[in-house]
Amino acid sequence: MALKCGIVGLPNVGKSTLFNALTSAKALAANYPFATKDPNVGMITVPDVRLDKLAELVNPEKVQPTTVEIVDIAGLIKGASQGEGLGNQFLANIREVDAIIHVVRCFENGNVIHVDGDVNPTRDKETIDAELLFKDIETLENKLEKLKKQAKSGKKEDQKLVEQANSLLEHLNAMKPARSFDQDGTMDDLLKELSLLTAKPILYVCNVDEDSVIDGNEFTETFKTFVQDEHAEVILISADIESEIAVMDTKEERMEYLAELGLTEPGVNKLINSCYKLLNLITYFTAGVKEVRAWTIVKDWKAPQAAGVIHTDFEKGFIRAEVIKYNDYIQYGSEAKVKDAGKMNVEGKDYVVEDGDVMHFRFNV
Repeated sequence: MALKCGIVGLPNVGKSTLFNALTSAKALAANYPFATKDPNVGMITVPDVRLDKLAELVNPEKVQPTTVEIVDIAGLIKGASQGEGLGNQFLANIREVDAIIHVVRCFENGNVIHVDGDVNPTRDKETIDAELLFKDIETLENKLEKLKKQAKSGKKEDQKLVEQANSLLEHLNAMKPARSFDQDGTMDDLLKELSLLTAKPILYVCNVDEDSVIDGNEFTETFKTFVQDEHAEVILISADIESEIAVMDTKEERMEYLAELGLTEPGVNKLINSCYKLLNLITYFTAGVKEVRAWTIVKDWKAPQAAGVIHTDFEKGFIRAEVIKYNDYIQYGSEAKVKDAGKMNVEGKDYVVEDGDVMHFRFNV
């Protein structure tokens, strides 16, 4: 399944620099607002040491990791919801992503102009939040007018939907995001149709200077306190460090550089792991001489759904799944030895796939 995350934030907070580093792309990163007008799109290969170890054992013709699509959305400003700074276009770009990566600037640098004159990540966050909320309010108000006309038919379910939509509107007008709105599931179809911006899961990325990437600084501490009631994850990344890593030729060079900084992994790893957690995703593997491959699915999916990610025919004609636990595969060293040890399980359509499962599907269409 394709995963798409959108990077948002005010102009000049380091979004495009981070995007370039994460995707090794070459998007324009300039020191003035609206350097990015159209969204830049790049793919990040998801790092997974388990895939590497399986490939070492199988020695396949091809190794295929899973990927995350990253969209660098142009910087929003006050008034974006009313079209300021090409705001309508930018907000439409956000509507298309699965999750939002909200980058806030947590570093001082006199050479990089801040659109509001000084560094204040909590103020920056409130600016972005407000614009997303204003757009959601507009979207919901337009839909509510149609729902009210529909409810004139007298159907109880239509009248209830109007009541719920009004409750959601009150929630948004109180400057609370749609993701925190408590509902019993009866609005799921409506929320899916509306695709509200503030309903999307969010990850906060504090872009810090090199010296603050491990322990943070006064900006990050203030910001963490500010968002603690949202129960959202906050991670620290230095876009400058990621830029340095991106131009290094070998893994050895990158790891040596990280070690010198006291880091154990690049920021891209933290970012991807956090996105997976945010969207409740896991990985399973297929392993054969032709290809060893990682596949992304939603946690708690059953075997037929997982098979459908490979091809819809696999789900339609699902018969069974042959499952090897990753640790067993590594312990015994090959599929044949796992089978000899009696560690390969044959599972039916009700099997819930677990993270790291090595699977082979039997199907008939």
